Order: sequence, then C-alpha cells, then structure tokens
Amino acid sequence: MERFVHSVTLQKQLCTGCINCIKRCPTEAIRVREGKAHILAERCIDCGECIRICPHHAKRAVSDALEVLKEFEYTVALPPPSLYGQYNHLDDQDRVLDALRRIGFDAVFEVAKAAELISDATRRILATGSIQKPVISSACPAVTRLIRVRFPELIEHVLPLVPPVELAARMARREAMQRTGLPAEKIGCIALVPCPAKVTARHTPIGSSHSEIDRSVAIKDVYPALLAAMSHVERPEHLAAAGSIGLGWAESGGEAAGLVSTENYLAADGVENIMRVLEDLEDEKYGGIDFVELRACAGGCVGGVLQVENPYIAKTKIKRMRRMAPYAQNRLEGGVPTEMLWDTDLTYAPVLELGATRSERFERYNQMQKILKGLPGLDCGSCGAPTCEAMAEDVVRGKAQITDCTVLMRHRLEAMLRAKEEQEAARAAGGREEAVVK
Repeated sequence: MERFVHSVTLQKQLCTGCINCIKRCPTEAIRVREGKAHILAERCIDCGECIRICPHHAKRAVSDALEVLKEFEYTVALPPPSLYGQYNHLDDQDRVLDALRRIGFDAVFEVAKAAELISDATRRILATGSIQKPVISSACPAVTRLIRVRFPELIEHVLPLVPPVELAARMARREAMQRTGLPAEKIGCIALVPCPAKVTARHTPIGSSHSEIDRSVAIKDVYPALLAAMSHVERPEHLAAAGSIGLGWAESGGEAAGLVSTENYLAADGVENIMRVLEDLEDEKYGGIDFVELRACAGGCVGGVLQVENPYIAKTKIKRMRRMAPYAQNRLEGGVPTEMLWDTDLTYAPVLELGATRSERFERYNQMQKILKGLPGLDCGSCGAPTCEAMAEDVVRGKAQITDCTVLMRHRLEAMLRAKEEQEAARAAGGREEAVVK
C-alpha cells in the first residue's frame, strides 16, 4: 500500500468527541470512537477542513519552525502570492521580500513568478488539445488527492504540471547553485505555506518522484517575525519578479482568469462546492468548458488555515496590489520544459474500496446494503460515523458493530420498556380478575 505522510494531526487531550469534524470531511476520513476522534490516514487528503471546523482546536497541522534556516548554508524563501494579503499598506511585493531577507533568508524566489510560467504552459497545453477537456488544474494538492481517492474517472482530465511552489523550488535551487557555487544539498528551499495540503505535498508529492522543497514553514508562524522586520524597511530593494497574473493565483479564479486563451472556464472554492462540481463533472453535466480551477480552501489560497488575515480582507488587499502591478513579467521561451511536467502518472488510490478483489467487494457491498436497510437513515453521526452508509461500511470492515447505532439502541430499550410495561399490566389485570372470581 502507498505510504501516506500527513500534516493534519489530532491532539486527543483537546478532543471532546463532538461530531463537527466527521460531518465536514470530504473523504469521510474521521470517526469518533470511545469519545475521541480518529483520523483514518489512508483516506485523509489534508484539506484542513477539520482544523477549520473544530471548536476545540483539537486538529492542527504539523509544519517546520523558522529555526530550520540554521540547517543550511544558504536558504531561499519561497513566498506564495497569498502572503502579501496578510499585511496592510502594501503597494507591491518589495517590502515583504526585503523583510524576508532581514529575518534570515539569503534569497527569495516568488512563487507568483513560477505561477506565471505555469499559466503560460497551461495556455500552450490547452491549445494543443492533448488533454481531454475540461482540463482540471493540478495546483491544489488537496483537490488532486481528492480526485485520486473519490473521482478516479476524472484523473485523465488533470493537468500534468507541477504546482507553482514546486517549480519555484526547482528554479530557485538552480539559480542559487549558479550564484554561490554550493552543492544542492547545502541549499535549503523553504516554502512558506498557507495550508496543510502543501505541507503534505513536500513529503508525498503528486506527479513527482521527489520534491525540491526542503522545508515548509506555516505563514502564521513566520508572520510575527516578518511584521517586525517590515517596520524597519524604509526603502526596500526592488525584488518583485511577478505581475498581476502571478499575484492573482492567491484567490479563487485567479489562475483561470490568467488564461487569456479561453473564456470557457469554471472556478470553485471550498470543500463542499468542489465536491458538487466534481460530482457533476463525473456525470458530464458541464458542456463547453475548457478549464476547471478548484481550490479546497474557501476563497482560494488566501483562505488557508495556516494564514492570519481574514480571507476576504486579504483578497481585497491583493486586488489593490494587482491594479498597480504590470500584467505579467514571466513567459516561457520555446516549449514547455520537462521540469514543469509530471514524471510519474496520477493513479487511482483505492482506499475506499471494500475489498482487494471484485468478488470480495461484491460480497461486502451486499452485506453493507443489508446492514444499511436496518439502520434508521438519519445520518445523525451519533455512532461516530458521518452517515449511516459509512456506519454500515465500518461494520462490514470490522471497524464497528451494529450496536454502536444509538438510535437502534434507543429503539431496543424503548421496545424492552414497552414489553415490560405490558407484562406488568397483564399481571396486574390477571390479579384483578382473580380477585373478582374469589
């Protein structure tokens, strides 16, 4: 079985056993057992929805601390475009980029720059017609993993390009090696990430045999140090290397809008919305659509749970920056380079299958349907599973018992109570009749 490395973890001491998380997980990867939530690692796509929804902060994303800068002789920061929306009064990227060097990075390489190159490559691929339309963006690792797990029929529609942060790491390392003469292993490419899915993508990259990203630091962890450093930047050095197209990737629809070669696109964000879109795509309900951009976080990357600013305010700040920025500063020369393309195929991850063989799956499916008919169909979550169907599946897999259903248990107790009352009533009636006879 494929090895999964996840960034979303559970702090059991904070978990109260409420069912908020199980109802919102898009892959039904959470169960509540013995009063505590449990994350099923093989199902988790690290979308961070459980982190967002947990009222007790029992879910968190594990990322690297800023101290990882000490592990390398030369470090390059990879700031995403959503980072700029975290701060006030920015006319361009230079103040943030300058501050990154002040807090210890030796160089910076904007992910927005790589995003503009990905946009150019996407336009060229769409023009060739080599991928079945509608073409689905591969920029959000949570969405790509969701397709692998729940929508395998859509795999052939996914754009086979590495995400911008991965391309940025590859380009940044090459430039740093040329600039410093250092070997690759002494150069650290540090991604500043807005969401747990991008932390996971470093450990288990999609479409790539390995990742050039060395460490992943959450934006919320670098935010205070960066804010303090920015207060000392009076005349920042001009370091910005991306225009409006690259900055637009921070918000939902920004990637699709940058594809000037097509107006027939669809953009959606938020787990519940993208689930509906993927279901409709699987049913071939969208005609005439060339490109589909999906982001697991509400509002796009600005809505990542590892950020600080309200996503709607962050979007407004970035829109202001985009108005002042040039349209685009980066284009490909020649064809699409191989470093932008996947080197491994996207394959179906059958973690939701009921068995290893067709006969085993068929047998278990029939068992599940029989169990499901006996369940109340309320999808209340009181048993610890998100739906009655998930409960039936757990029983078939040997992970739960039918007696875990609290509704059935209540019905049985009520039936036992009624039977006892009827027996007592019958005995009382029998006693009265005997007294009358005497």
